[in-house]
Amino acid sequence: MFYSNVEFKQYKQTPKSHITPSDMRRVTLFVNGTSHNGKVVAVYGTLADLLSVASTKFGIKAANIYNGKGGLIDDIALIRDDDVLYISDGDSFVDPPNHPDSPHEFHSWAHTDWITLNVGGRRFTTTRSTLVKEPESMLAHMFRDKDVWGNKQDEQGAYLIDRSPDYFEPILNYLRHGQLIINDGINLLGVLEEARFFGIERLAEQLEGVIKNSQPPEDHSPISRKEFVRFLLATPTKSELRCQGLNFSGADLSRLDLRYINFKMANLSRCNLTHANLCGTNLERADLSNANLDGANLQGVKMLCTNAEGASLKGCNFEDPAGLKANLEGANLKGVEMEGSQMTGINLRVATLKNAKLKNCNLRGATLAGTDLENCDLSGCDLQEANLRGSNVKGAIFEEMLTPLHMSQSVR
Repeated sequence: MFYSNVEFKQYKQTPKSHITPSDMRRVTLFVNGTSHNGKVVAVYGTLADLLSVASTKFGIKAANIYNGKGGLIDDIALIRDDDVLYISDGDSFVDPPNHPDSPHEFHSWAHTDWITLNVGGRRFTTTRSTLVKEPESMLAHMFRDKDVWGNKQDEQGAYLIDRSPDYFEPILNYLRHGQLIINDGINLLGVLEEARFFGIERLAEQLEGVIKNSQPPEDHSPISRKEFVRFLLATPTKSELRCQGLNFSGADLSRLDLRYINFKMANLSRCNLTHANLCGTNLERADLSNANLDGANLQGVKMLCTNAEGASLKGCNFEDPAGLKANLEGANLKGVEMEGSQMTGINLRVATLKNAKLKNCNLRGATLAGTDLENCDLSGCDLQEANLRGSNVKGAIFEEMLTPLHMSQSVR
């Protein structure tokens, strides 16, 4: 609204109570150099009156009024309705920063507000709107409002972020276009940790799914002789090998030195262990069904609850000169062939030897208490001082015994 000199003089002489809404002008005031916390005031009287109102509103001693282009206003007639003015206490005009007063203004401001990041020494340039796409993320909190977090900057003005640039790059690209794209050679787990660090939950969930799908299925294929020999050669002789639960099904491990190895709960079914040295080996609860252990050295072996059904143990040596007794307590030895084996002092308590063939075995001092010997062939065995109390000898064959079997050794 423009006024002539006459109109302006008349306006100044008009009492405020008689000014109509059509005569009133409103302006928005900001403190010099800012674009927030503005005040809308009515323009009455002289320039001094407006400065007085501004002083009261902002709590400063207002001295100068500038328009949006930095022009000094020295006459109230130059002020138009809905002008945006800047109040200073005598300082020169300071250009105010852009400020998102509305969603539309924010959208424009954010897209044109370019930001450079220095991530682990590598520079990335992007827009503020890209960084705030995930509203609950750390990046959004850092860059939604200018300088709210007091982010540190390098000498070139790039914001410093102490993270891995290789893992940050896929995250920035995800914020740009919403797609997870990772170049070859980038560890998915590293990107996942960065996504978690920056609080980008949707990306973290997506990465977890990708990692899970990219992992090969569990390999339960049997270990070959070649693989195991390479493993043995790479291990010092004094080191205790732990092969617990491994799958050696059908492997040829014959004539190997397997002393003191832990094969607990391992799958050794149908393995060829002929003439292998298994001295002191732990075979507890291992599967030796249908395995071939003919001529193996089993001194002091631990075979508690081992399943050796249908296995062949002909001519094996269980007798340890040092006195360490082999322990086969509770083992399943159904139908095993153990002919000619040295088993002095062996512990076969509550083991199952149904239909087993133990012809010509040395079982002197063996513990067979509670053992199931039904239909077991014990022809030619040495059972001197063996303990058969509570054992099931139904259908057992005791022909050509080397020493008499006293009834006190077994239940009548």
